[in-house]
Amino acid sequence: MNTTVNEEHKTRARAWFQELRDRIIAEFEKIEDEYSGQLSHLPPGRFERKPWTRPGGLRADDGGVISVMKGRVFEKIAVMTSTNLNGTFSPEMAKTIKGADKDPHFWSSSISLVAHMQNPHVPAVHINTRHFMAAETAWFGGGTDLTPMFLNDEDARAFHAALKRACDAHGADYYARYKKWCDEYFYLPHRGEPRGAGGIFYDHMDTGDWEADFAFTRAVGLAFLEVYPHIVRKRMGQPWTEAEREHQLVRRGRYVEFNLLYDRGTQFGLKTGGNVEAILMSMPPEARWP
Repeated sequence: MNTTVNEEHKTRARAWFQELRDRIIAEFEKIEDEYSGQLSHLPPGRFERKPWTRPGGLRADDGGVISVMKGRVFEKIAVMTSTNLNGTFSPEMAKTIKGADKDPHFWSSSISLVAHMQNPHVPAVHINTRHFMAAETAWFGGGTDLTPMFLNDEDARAFHAALKRACDAHGADYYARYKKWCDEYFYLPHRGEPRGAGGIFYDHMDTGDWEADFAFTRAVGLAFLEVYPHIVRKRMGQPWTEAEREHQLVRRGRYVEFNLLYDRGTQFGLKTGGNVEAILMSMPPEARWP
């Protein structure tokens, strides 16, 4: 690989993930200010940013920033940007990555977001996009999916329509392929049920055209930023009951089960010495099992 090109690609990818984070934070704090509903007596939430570095990191920027807000619309939302400058595969994982048996080091940068909402009628959401480089390979990956507590066809259609527009602009078969991948990935085998209303999921994207792959990854982030705030604004003022809140907490239990049992990002972070607080930031503030 061309070292100069690699460094340029790293810089641009990392800058985009940080820009997307800042745009999301600004938009979600604006939603907190706009809110009028059952919890409007509470002050609007604000993100608190906490930088962190990786143990043994060679530079101070080998780590990331965790941004967390607990507000009156967003019960808990965590947004993490992360860059791993000097990651090392475990011997077990090195066997699964091309060239890692000779050089176990890797570089990665990403943004990850999980939002758990106060109102049971506002769906939870997840998005993660990342860029990864190892000795003999480089790729993009990620996706976004919607997890309603109460199924709402209108919201699901809007979410999928935004993702389809993003996919169609970059590949005629992208939406069908990545929707199917998401449906298969975000599934709880022990429950025999999907985690939510789906979305798209892609991984190891390396078409041979870095610019095109990067453009698609940016498009996924922009589609999320377009559609999810629209859904939140539509639902956040809807009244709810204690019974609906109880249902929401039980559904959150399914979310916890998936993330701890099946989520590859959680497993990857724990196996590569990542920051435990950051890895488990996706956990809801409260959940129940009947």
